[in-house]
Amino acid sequence: MLTNFRSYESMSLETGANSVVLTGANGAGKTNLLEAISFLSPGRGLRRAKLSDVNKIGAEAPWAVSGRIFTPDGERQLGSGLLPRHALNSETSPDRRIGRLDGENLNSPAAFGDILQVAWLTPQMDRLFIDGVSGRRRFLDRLVAAYHPSHSREVGAYERVMRERSKLLSEGHADPQWVSSLESRMAEHGVAVAAARLDAIDKLSQAISESQSAFPSAVLSLGGDLEQGLLNRPALEVETEFCERLVSSRQQDARSGRTSIGPHKTDLLVRHKNKDMPAELCSTGEQKALLIGITLASARLSATQFGAPPILLLDEVAAHLDEKRRGFLFEELGDIGSQVWLTGTDKSLFELMANRARFFHFKDGKIEAE
Repeated sequence: MLTNFRSYESMSLETGANSVVLTGANGAGKTNLLEAISFLSPGRGLRRAKLSDVNKIGAEAPWAVSGRIFTPDGERQLGSGLLPRHALNSETSPDRRIGRLDGENLNSPAAFGDILQVAWLTPQMDRLFIDGVSGRRRFLDRLVAAYHPSHSREVGAYERVMRERSKLLSEGHADPQWVSSLESRMAEHGVAVAAARLDAIDKLSQAISESQSAFPSAVLSLGGDLEQGLLNRPALEVETEFCERLVSSRQQDARSGRTSIGPHKTDLLVRHKNKDMPAELCSTGEQKALLIGITLASARLSATQFGAPPILLLDEVAAHLDEKRRGFLFEELGDIGSQVWLTGTDKSLFELMANRARFFHFKDGKIEAE
């Protein structure tokens, strides 16, 4: 159920456990619905929009999303929404998102990761391998959270402490003991983040090598100091060294206003296995196929590690595949057992999903079940 979300004033959709195909013209609201579902997971949603920008234009009440989820532990009710500014007792406070589980407020939406896994592919991700490192790192951390539900909280804790340290250093005359305390916490959270990434990449690489996917195999590695250090040294030693490096970089970080070292700099490195070529040098079609292959392998692994396959949100994915590749994709999605939400402008692209999914069509601002 959606309220004041993007183009929707109010909308309720019953799908059951089937996968879902959403068709309609561009701008009809298909991606908005996928984005709403993505807010039932940790993070900022598949568009990474400002929380206030998600509100329907002209709406007085804040946006909200809720859904009934059937898990191995039974039915759960998840909800998320924008916390009104007046509830924060400050008109200058940053926007905040709240989460609810079975009618009770959560300390943080990061707790959604303990209940449900959600993964997505969008057209904007087609440039993942050739754009900046931050997008690949976010993609990496979503993969990691599928096998380490606490990972999102560790990343959030690390980033909060890092921002606090940067603020103190930029203001000057900071208490050295307090800065040291922050750096110790940064080192602790940072090593936990790096260790989870290494473990997840190891598991995912194994899953890729064992899969019989029609999509190309990827070779994954991490470009980051902490991750590389943990490959052959004890975690405590890496943590101590990271803390020492933070101390020695204080002056540089104070001048730049940012932290120059740490897991927030890590990159996900991908190679096309059969061609032994970096992903960024592959063709556009090969990059898309690599991304799909990684996502499918991660979903298979999540089904065993987490105990249930993730919900997959695939926005305009089928349109970029030929008929043979679409057939392979739909077959593999069926084998994984995920509930999949697919969007497209042309219903004929999804003919092979006719007996596996519920179809809905967007027209004139309304959603019609077919």
